[in-house]
Amino acid sequence: MEALFRIDYHTSWGEQLYVDIERIGRLPLSHTGNGIWEGRTPIPDSNGAEICYHYLVVNSDGTERHEWGAARHRVCGTGVTAFADRWHDRPEAAPFYSSAFTRCFFSHKGGKQFSSLPESAQTLTIILEAPQTEPRHTLSLCGDIPALGNWNPEKGKDMEVAGATAYAATIAMPSEGIRFKVTVRDASGKITWESGADRCLIPAELPAADHVVAEAAPFKSPLPLWRGAGVAIPVFSLRSDNDWGIGDFADLCIMADWAASTGQQIVQILPINDTTMTGTWTDSYPYNSISTFALHPIYLRPDKAGLLPEEEMKSFREEARRLNMLPTVDYEGAFRLKSRYMRRLYSLKGSETLESDGYQRFVERNKDWLVPYAAFCLLRDRFNTSDMSDWGEYAVYDAGKVAELTKNSKSEADYWMYIQYHLDRQLHEAVDYCHSAGVALKGDIPIGISRTSVDAWLYPELFNLLTSAGAPPDDFAILGQNWGFPTYNWERMSLDGFAWWKARFRKMAEYFDAYRIDHVLGFFRIWQIPLDAIHGLLGVFYPALPYTPEELERDFGFQFDQSMTRPYITDSVLTELFGELKATVAYEYLTLPDEHGRYNLKPGFQTQREIAAHFSRMAAEGESNRMFNGLMTLTDDVLFIADPYKTGHFHPRITGTHTYAFKNLTDEQQNRFRQLYEHFYYRRNDNFWREKAMWKLPPLIDSTSMLCCAEDLGMIPACVPSVMDRLEILSLKVQRMPSEFGREFGHTYDYPYYSVCTTSTHDMGGIRQWWEENKERTARYFTFGLRLGGEAPYYAEPWICDRIVADHLASPSMLCILPLQDWLSVDGNVRRQDPREEQINDPANPANNWNYRMHLTLEELCGKRGLSARIRKMIAASGR
Repeated sequence: MEALFRIDYHTSWGEQLYVDIERIGRLPLSHTGNGIWEGRTPIPDSNGAEICYHYLVVNSDGTERHEWGAARHRVCGTGVTAFADRWHDRPEAAPFYSSAFTRCFFSHKGGKQFSSLPESAQTLTIILEAPQTEPRHTLSLCGDIPALGNWNPEKGKDMEVAGATAYAATIAMPSEGIRFKVTVRDASGKITWESGADRCLIPAELPAADHVVAEAAPFKSPLPLWRGAGVAIPVFSLRSDNDWGIGDFADLCIMADWAASTGQQIVQILPINDTTMTGTWTDSYPYNSISTFALHPIYLRPDKAGLLPEEEMKSFREEARRLNMLPTVDYEGAFRLKSRYMRRLYSLKGSETLESDGYQRFVERNKDWLVPYAAFCLLRDRFNTSDMSDWGEYAVYDAGKVAELTKNSKSEADYWMYIQYHLDRQLHEAVDYCHSAGVALKGDIPIGISRTSVDAWLYPELFNLLTSAGAPPDDFAILGQNWGFPTYNWERMSLDGFAWWKARFRKMAEYFDAYRIDHVLGFFRIWQIPLDAIHGLLGVFYPALPYTPEELERDFGFQFDQSMTRPYITDSVLTELFGELKATVAYEYLTLPDEHGRYNLKPGFQTQREIAAHFSRMAAEGESNRMFNGLMTLTDDVLFIADPYKTGHFHPRITGTHTYAFKNLTDEQQNRFRQLYEHFYYRRNDNFWREKAMWKLPPLIDSTSMLCCAEDLGMIPACVPSVMDRLEILSLKVQRMPSEFGREFGHTYDYPYYSVCTTSTHDMGGIRQWWEENKERTARYFTFGLRLGGEAPYYAEPWICDRIVADHLASPSMLCILPLQDWLSVDGNVRRQDPREEQINDPANPANNWNYRMHLTLEELCGKRGLSARIRKMIAASGR
């Protein structure tokens, strides 16, 4: 067999085109003129009838540009097969090429597959991409020759599935040019023609060969765009009859059963990486992982890993039942119970697993992250801390020392790899089950990593470890949010093509078909807070374009001086903040006032960390509490923050118009500050941030086939929507957090198609809790959001929740993914009595215990057939 490759591609001077063929290598192509490149190669019998290849361009400096997407899989015939191809750039319908569609929503498993070419020579195979075609649809070629039905759509040539998104049909090579179009037939037999002009194909313009496989332009479906529904629920919140006090990976199978029974196609979860630092409830925070690769041991179903002797099993199961009956997650209890069981199982049967082929393959495939993770866990437990700086000679990662450590403590290191093996196996089993039910699993990629993590230990150069990431203030956290994570050193990360990020994404792609990028704004710019700050108000956007004093004077007429970077403390401020405690505060914590009546904080009390450390030794009540809060307010009261990287450059403090320092300005200076503030936060950095996002995001999201969704809530720069649109990333739409300036509520009916709409997120109360929080707002929403007349009910009664859910289902959004709590809210007999018990996280509370759990089991939920039928009917009525 021989293959001839032809592609129409116009290069620039010095560029060379190649076709890269699996198991054969790169074949240089020759330019034959008019942008046509060709090359021939024999196909060894070992390749069989199918070859896999893609095209690339190599520049004169050695840099390469590859086609977008997966490689082509093509069938070869006897003799010479010519492939007349088109270069693949990012298509208009990129999300439909994701594994969420190819493996789940539009999976063609079991359908008729295009697998061979006829033995007779002189055949023409027309192949095209049709990513928006569902399995229940049949594509046909209909044209002006008998083989294509002579324009009779009932007699067209049916196409067969030729890959995840491709379709093909073979006919005898026509002697003259043909005109044709593609039709689509639905399950009822209705045929619809594609829009646009007729397609034309002239055999004389094709390469001469026994078989010609010609790639036509992609099919643009004339049918309505696909829209789906799903449910969001953290794994820890799941509850089944066989749980051990917390949801686990096995529960995802029952969750998928319920989703499928209601007509939903996706289950969305929170991060599932290991967060074990202390073994206490503080580890329940799922966004503070010790590894971006390792799974959390608490999500293991212990008895699926192996069984203990009967008497021991009885004792463990009794404790598991007790924990499982609690209304919320006892994180510490569940963690201890599972740890004890797995330690015992490892001591009895671990060697069997460690010697198995499956385990050996798992370790070999994951050793780059798995071995350092095992060493990290070993040292964390040995030193009783995850803070590497307390690990003595191991504080700085050294591959040689780690190898010696794991060799000398082999059994303990093997234990942690043994745990990860079982987690990986159980999650893969759950994923396979979800796929068999037609349900995709959507994961969550946190924007941050812990500064005391395997990743920071292994690759400290990739992170700015002397800073913390967070978020500027909003309605949910008026002091901003300080997540405690280091920010990323993107310049260093770019030197190896963002290899760490790509490896992270690819690991996630082993389990998920879709993912949510947590705080996608961090890829444009991150809110970076000094390590000595606790509130988020002293942060700056990084990277950004800060002002120089000369710019402030020249462009805004604003008179800057260095005192504006120091806390504004005067007698009047002290009186307002501390009242009768003013003198005590001034004596203990402040220097004497200067000639302008300005005080400074004394050494030892100049940062929020220092103040917090001081007051942690005192009872946090009464006068002590008032002084603590007042001093923290003083540290925040600055107009400008010096840039941490550029000397002599300054950022206006976020919400700087709310400071005492601002109130002290003249009216004219206040107006000029407002102008420079508005310019800085809403215009100055826009193009700069767009460039930064387009530098980072394309190589990362293209590194896997997962469907990319993003959490783009908060203070949205103007450049974000255009980047999201260009990369076809699904945005997040929450009606109570509209992205349009001046709106109180979003309009579900005008959401963009490439979006995920939801009623609530894990950082806010559900429909019912929100309804009861502010009656004036609820009344406005009742009238203008739901478009209903009369007086709004005091409580969000089931019919109200039904209406809200129906409005979201009716939105144009590709996906409507609602929290389980809000799905259940439509049924007064099923939903929880107190909606305040349903909120997963309070972002304003850094000590939030992530312990929300379903109030009924998944088995009971699946048994609520009336509710399932009702939801299925709602989803069907919405066209999803």
